[in-house]
Amino acid sequence: MLVNATRMLRIAHDNHYAVGHFNINNLEWTKAILLEAEAQKSPVILGVSEGAGKYMGGFKVVAAMVKALDESLGITVPVALHLDHGTYNGCLACIEAGFTSIMFDGSSLPFEENIEKTKELVAIAHDKGLSIEAEVGAIGGTEDGVTADGEVADPEECKTIAALGIDFLAAGIGNIHGIYPKDWTGLHIDALQRIQEATGGIPLVLHGGTGIPDAQIKEAIKHGMSKINVNTDCQLVFAEATKEYCLAGKADPTAENTSKGYDPRKLLKPGFEAIRAKVKEKMELFGSVGKAA
Repeated sequence: MLVNATRMLRIAHDNHYAVGHFNINNLEWTKAILLEAEAQKSPVILGVSEGAGKYMGGFKVVAAMVKALDESLGITVPVALHLDHGTYNGCLACIEAGFTSIMFDGSSLPFEENIEKTKELVAIAHDKGLSIEAEVGAIGGTEDGVTADGEVADPEECKTIAALGIDFLAAGIGNIHGIYPKDWTGLHIDALQRIQEATGGIPLVLHGGTGIPDAQIKEAIKHGMSKINVNTDCQLVFAEATKEYCLAGKADPTAENTSKGYDPRKLLKPGFEAIRAKVKEKMELFGSVGKAA
């Protein structure tokens, strides 16, 4: 059931759990996440970066695929199709393509420009019935070629952006994309508390959900993190499962008794199942199992 993400995140915020945002990269990933969300009776957000959208043939292709899978698989839980770290033009393209939610990432822009563009996109998105996420304090690591240190957002800037009418806010609290370095010092929960207080209780978003200790994830949820983004975790388990399958010789056309294991439907199955298992694990951690209201 395709919806925007506003209601699911407000309910999550009020009830102290989080909804998982899982990035998709192809049909297998999308199908795996949707089926596991249905099995767990959990709301879910399918995230699409601009790079992944281009890889899959464009935003219209992605929107059509997600809509068709949602219908053909009989998905009954709330599903939001969300642009992840979008540019201004990327947001407009996703609105036109049929996404149900967008993120405008103006964190690398001068703050006044971030305000101006966010305000414009809030009006456009809400007019079309979409939810919108904004960002203050660039998330560390690299996403679609943009690299930033793990910044801690200014609560007053967060308050200003939140007042524009956005539905949820990504505010840096020392988190980064990708694999966390060994010397990473952890999330700044004290900063999170100040941001939540300054923004009046808006649902907050934790990017870079891979590699953060479970205890810190739970503490962040307690203090207002209502959407947690997961991408690298799924990439890692998909790659490992596929590698193990190939190393076992199951994709070798010259090996005996492989039953055409090189068929992509068989080759991609271990990775597909690994993603389902990881999504289940994360939904249990986030507390969203059985919350598909």
